[in-house]
Amino acid sequence: MRDNRTHQAGHHASTMPGIPRDEGGPVFREPWEAQAFALAVALNARGLFTWSEWAAALGEEIRRAQAAGDPDLGNTYYRHWLAAVERILAQKGVASAAILERYRDAWDRAADRTPHGSPIELRQEDFEA
Repeated sequence: MRDNRTHQAGHHASTMPGIPRDEGGPVFREPWEAQAFALAVALNARGLFTWSEWAAALGEEIRRAQAAGDPDLGNTYYRHWLAAVERILAQKGVASAAILERYRDAWDRAADRTPHGSPIELRQEDFEA
């Protein structure tokens, strides 16, 4: 049974403007977009941030991207979600920018060695480069 807070958070998130949707709810171009969406919903449900904080962080990320030249074609929307999650994690002291960068670099190394279409798995060696 789903936690009611998660259900409510998912409902709030799925009604945010800009989220691609069909008659069944939000749709995603790639699996990682759904995971980014679910991550934000889960962190909100656990009380890490309010939806007002989330909306402000996401809006700020979108403004930054547009100021940097993002043409806003819809294919970068969930990248803004991830950037907003990372910013909130750093601001709340959950993970420093350095830790987030370490994981990002490890992920890139893991992705480089993984055959296309296979799941990416982080290994200790990915953190040691």
